[in-house]
Amino acid sequence: MMKGFLNRDRFLNILKNVNIWDVIIIGGGATGLGIALDSSSRGYKTLLLEQSDFSKATSSRSTKLVHGGIRYLAKGDIKLVYEALRERGFLLQNAPHLVKKQKFIIPVFNWKTAIMYWTGLKLYEWLSGSLSFGKSRFLSKNEIIKNFPEIKSKELKGGILYYDGQFDDARLAINLAQTCVKKGGILLNYFQVKSLLKKVGNKISGVVACDLETQKKYSIYSKIVINATGVFSDSISKMDESARPILIKPSQGTHIVLDKSFFSSSNAIVIPKTSDGRVLFCVPWYDHVLVGTTDTFLEKSVIEPKPLEEEIDFILETFNKYFVLHTKKSDILSAFSGLRPLFFPNNSCSTRTKDISRSHKLMISSSGLISIIGGKWTTYRKMAEDTVNKAIEIGNLNKLPSVTKNLKIYGSCSLYRSRNHYWNKYGEDEYHIKKLIEKNPLLGIPLISKDSSSYYYTEAEVIWMVRYEMARTIEDVLARRFRLLFLNAKKAIDIAPRVAALMAKELSKDKKWEKSQVSDFKKLAMRYYYPAV
Repeated sequence: MMKGFLNRDRFLNILKNVNIWDVIIIGGGATGLGIALDSSSRGYKTLLLEQSDFSKATSSRSTKLVHGGIRYLAKGDIKLVYEALRERGFLLQNAPHLVKKQKFIIPVFNWKTAIMYWTGLKLYEWLSGSLSFGKSRFLSKNEIIKNFPEIKSKELKGGILYYDGQFDDARLAINLAQTCVKKGGILLNYFQVKSLLKKVGNKISGVVACDLETQKKYSIYSKIVINATGVFSDSISKMDESARPILIKPSQGTHIVLDKSFFSSSNAIVIPKTSDGRVLFCVPWYDHVLVGTTDTFLEKSVIEPKPLEEEIDFILETFNKYFVLHTKKSDILSAFSGLRPLFFPNNSCSTRTKDISRSHKLMISSSGLISIIGGKWTTYRKMAEDTVNKAIEIGNLNKLPSVTKNLKIYGSCSLYRSRNHYWNKYGEDEYHIKKLIEKNPLLGIPLISKDSSSYYYTEAEVIWMVRYEMARTIEDVLARRFRLLFLNAKKAIDIAPRVAALMAKELSKDKKWEKSQVSDFKKLAMRYYYPAV
């Protein structure tokens, strides 16, 4: 079997034969996967446990940007922006099949703000140093209209073009998992930690975890345990210390997805100051346009957050303020929300999400549990490096240096590049998927007709995802591997039965499982299909 393939049965067999791990990571989002990769690539015996699918929660629901964060610069958080811009550069070098340079344009309606934006973006560019994505420049009013035919031109003075990065968050998560496996790490999805094991002196010695597919429980021993569960960090912390204070304040970010006819440009646009002071992005993504995000405090963390009515109204109102085609709720193809794990110390008096730093924090309990809180996708690698450095200290591990700064991510080294950019996200796996189609041409027939989409979504890909990417449910395929649920919930519902039938055959499941999967997925997808709500 080729290194990097994800195979749950093989990982379970390895789990049963390891007496003690160096590092156990709880949580399979960007943070946990980054830590697992940093740890395994240093040579530590590494195990990651995720209660759902990789990147199920926050990490698949971002604005798809690899960026320094222009709004953090406006707040004066220079250190965070500098760090993120460096990491942005490393990501482009290490995962060029998924990360690309993207032009962003800020429209200008008065010259005073134009000078302010220009100064800020020049600083943004300077902070990126040798890892700069490109030089910012002024654009005339005519150039803006040429770039964005749908923009309202009244009072428009011009704009400023700058460069940032764009990526597919869930696909990068899968590639991080694959890279980790190539380096000797083991990852298990649908594996829930139920409690923490402790030895004499109240020191953590491992976890008790349950395989949610078989309900079998395992006592797994480790020198160090890392809590990388994002918005659910407090639930793991309370397993350690029941009276532990709440440190997480979830903030919800909502996006809507529209047909590209509402926004035909290949460039992205930034509305830098909305009615409530937030930044709104309109970003081309997989032949659609992604519009968001919001920033709303929630009282509790949930694994499947739902867009709030007022969030949808805010996004549409702001979008319609700048573009001539009046967009209605019925035009939304999909709407989704993600929760940000904001660090919220007990002595904080802020009630505004934008006042809370996005920098990551490491918390060490008296029992030795390491919890990492906060952070952002772009800085996942640096977060992981800092966490493993602390794990070495707490777990008395043999000190080995991090190698991830120049470590190529799975898929990036492929010499096999298709002229059709659809396939490039698979890296070298494109070759293997096309081999499946060569053996059985019927597997190459699109699940969606070419008339309605420029993307294929073939049966061969579904089979590949089950066999080698650990897809276990229809949602795993349609939400986080195809991304179709996030792009067009209605089309995702339409092809769900075919996907279920393919998966049932691969996983040796019966018709009852197949029907249950389709039913469960339709209920979930209706939460994304906004016009039907």
